[in-house]
Amino acid sequence: ATMIASGMPMLRSLYTLEDQTEDERITEAIAGLRQDVEAGSSVAGAMERHPSVFSPLYRSMVRAGEGSGQLEQALEMVAVQLEKLDALRRQIRSAMMYPSLVFGFAAVAMLIIVAFIVPIFAGIFEELASETPGESAELPAMTKLTVGASNIITGSWYIVLPVMIGLVFGFFQFKKTEQGRYAWDRFKLRIPMKIGDIVQKVAIARWSRVFSGTIAAGVPILQAVKIAGETAGNEVISRSMEEVYASVRQGGSIAGPIERSDVFPVMVSQMVAVGEETGQLEHMLGKVADFYEAEVDAKIKALTSLIEPVMIIFVGAVVGFIVISMYLPIFQLYDKIG
Repeated sequence: ATMIASGMPMLRSLYTLEDQTEDERITEAIAGLRQDVEAGSSVAGAMERHPSVFSPLYRSMVRAGEGSGQLEQALEMVAVQLEKLDALRRQIRSAMMYPSLVFGFAAVAMLIIVAFIVPIFAGIFEELASETPGESAELPAMTKLTVGASNIITGSWYIVLPVMIGLVFGFFQFKKTEQGRYAWDRFKLRIPMKIGDIVQKVAIARWSRVFSGTIAAGVPILQAVKIAGETAGNEVISRSMEEVYASVRQGGSIAGPIERSDVFPVMVSQMVAVGEETGQLEHMLGKVADFYEAEVDAKIKALTSLIEPVMIIFVGAVVGFIVISMYLPIFQLYDKIG
C-alpha cells in the first residue's frame, strides 16, 4: 500500500517486496505473484493461485480495490484488518500462556510422583502387609486408588500410551470433519467459568471486523457475508451466515437471521438492523467489533486472575490427595502400635 501510494509501479513494488521479505514461503508467493502480473494477470487473480498465503478476505478486498481503482485504500484496509485480528490472537495466546505452563509443569510433576515415588511406598505397604496379615493390613480407599493409578501407569504404559495417542489422533480427525468442527465449536461456546463467553465474543469480534472491512472495501454484500462466515473461526457462526446469505440472496435483511440465531447477542442484531436502515452497515459493524474486542480484553484479564488461584488449588488438592493417601497407612499403623 505504501509503495503504490508513492507512485511506484506494481511490478517494481513486487520486486521490492520479494527482495525484502525474509519469510521463504511468502517470498515464493510474492515471486509467483510477480510472474503472474508480468504475464498480464491481475493482482487478485494472481493471489488466487496462492490460497494458503492469501486468505479469502485478502483476495476479495484486493479484487474490490482493483475493480474500483482504489487498490491502495483496499490494501490499507487489509493491513488494518489483519493487524486487528493478529492483535486479538496474540492477546488470547499471551493470556493462556501462564496457565498452560503451570498446568503442564503440574501434570509432569504429578506423573513423576505417581510413576516413581508411589511405587516405593507401595513396596513398603506390601512388606507391612506380609508382616501384619489380616484386617489391619487393609489399605485405605484413597491409598488403593493412588496405588492402582500408579500400577496402571508403570505396568501398562505400553497400552495406556497408544490408547491416549489414538484418542488424541481420533479427536483431531473428527475435528476435521464438518460435523466434528460444528460439535467442537458448539461445545466451546458452552464451556463454564466464562470461557465459553470469551470464545463467543472473540468469534463475534472477528466476524464483525471482517464483515465491516469487506463492505467498506466495496466487496459485494453476498461475498462479504460468505467471507465473514468463513473467517469467523467458529462453525456455529459460519452456519448462521449461511442463513444470512440465503436471506440476502432472496432480498431479505441481514439482521433477521442474526436475530433468530442463538449465537449472536441481541445488541448485534440491533446494531446490524440500524446499520441496514441508515446505510452505514460497515460503520455499525466496526462499532460492534470495537465493543467486543474491548469486552474480550476485560474478560481475559478477569479470567486470568481467576484461573491462577483455581489452578493452584487444583494442583494442591491433587498433590495433597496423593501425599495423604501415601501416609494414611503409616498413620494407621502408628495407631495400631499405640
